[in-house]
Amino acid sequence: MSSFAVLTPSYAPDFQLCRELNRSVLEWTAPNVDHHLVVPRWDRELFAPLRGPRTHVWTVEELLPRRMLSVKILNAWLDPRRPYPPVRGWVMQQIVKFAAATKLDAELLVLADSDVVLVRPVTVDTLRRGEQVRFYRSDDAVDERLPRHLRWHEAARGLLALAPPGPPPLPDYISAFNVWDRRVVLALRDRIEDVNGRPWLDAIASQLHISEFILYGVFVDEVLGASAKVIPADSMLCNSHWGPEPMAHASVPQFVRSLQPDDVAVMISSQSDTEPDVRRRALSGVRASVAPEG
Repeated sequence: MSSFAVLTPSYAPDFQLCRELNRSVLEWTAPNVDHHLVVPRWDRELFAPLRGPRTHVWTVEELLPRRMLSVKILNAWLDPRRPYPPVRGWVMQQIVKFAAATKLDAELLVLADSDVVLVRPVTVDTLRRGEQVRFYRSDDAVDERLPRHLRWHEAARGLLALAPPGPPPLPDYISAFNVWDRRVVLALRDRIEDVNGRPWLDAIASQLHISEFILYGVFVDEVLGASAKVIPADSMLCNSHWGPEPMAHASVPQFVRSLQPDDVAVMISSQSDTEPDVRRRALSGVRASVAPEG
């Protein structure tokens, strides 16, 4: 079993971004680290040229039970046994992360969105210290200004048979660049099946609103506790522009300066509709700032 792998669910609109991420993974990780891309089956041929010794292209169907049927026009999935409500594509993208985490031959899984780019080396030591795995948590970051996050907390606690969350603020666990421990994912899936009395996939798929990172984070903090063997950290290791406004040309120097010494990646959200030339300028500036002198 390899120490870690990188996982990226993607799709056609993010192909160019994903290709850039893939190049950076191959550049900044060791030769034994693989990059796994998971795409809808109708995008398989588009992503096929990225395949290589360290890059693997999976279709969503390969990670799911055969009973799950995709409906492209709806961007949704149907289980003929329980056809309503259909599973939205965004929820299925989260489900395949859990499926991949147990299927892939890796102790740790780095979850990187398509719009992430690595800019420094990523090693096992980046992700854990001994048996303790880095665990992203930003305390008191979720309040009434983030109503969807509050809903995701409620959904996670319901799936785990925990009491409803207390009043905000609550912790945030969501990052464009994150790391999961395979042992924790296995324990999480077992917990969901034990308390819901049905397969973990069906339980998660029944949710209209769910965040995989908040589900994982609540499980670590509220169920496993000290036995989780994690190192809580409020750094994403990823200098991020979330938007929703596009990054402006004038903001590029500040974005470059805001890169922290321990940041190994940057992310300019595809949802921000940042102009390609602004993105290129920002990435060039970051790369120049981390390049060794001489």
